[in-house]
Amino acid sequence: MSEDEVAEEVDEEEALEEEVVEPTIEELLAEAITRAEKAEAEITYRDADIVNLRRRAATDRAELIKFAGFNLSGRILPVLDNLDKALEAAEEGPLADGVRLTRDNLLEALQSEGLKQIEVGSEFDPNTMEALTTLPASEEHPDGTVIDTLESGWMYKDRVLRPARVVVAKE
Repeated sequence: MSEDEVAEEVDEEEALEEEVVEPTIEELLAEAITRAEKAEAEITYRDADIVNLRRRAATDRAELIKFAGFNLSGRILPVLDNLDKALEAAEEGPLADGVRLTRDNLLEALQSEGLKQIEVGSEFDPNTMEALTTLPASEEHPDGTVIDTLESGWMYKDRVLRPARVVVAKE
């Protein structure tokens, strides 16, 4: 390379360096303030997410504790039904009295845990009842009324454990 080429190359580098303008203190400060505001906003969002996550976890934990006996109660209901059937078929006497006492003790234990029988009214309620079959409506049983209860329904606290299975009048 000749001296002219080297000098020309150095002039080009100096020209490039001159084109790069250093930001002023005000520009640097404005950029730093913008980045700080973005970081503060992100921290605020993350703090809110953490609070919401903790609140949701506490609600879920309380819900689990509240309905801890739901499944067990559902598995015990057939035993209660069988005791009722045994009482219907049994002749009065000491055996029937023993079965009745056992049933009453079991029912009392379940009720103390939050189990209660669904009251079947005259109107069909799809939230707490299941229509197993329908019969034609009549003057005695208008459309949408419960004709018969085939199986009792049960609530565990405020949830339906087993819907009441009923026969409904339908037009």
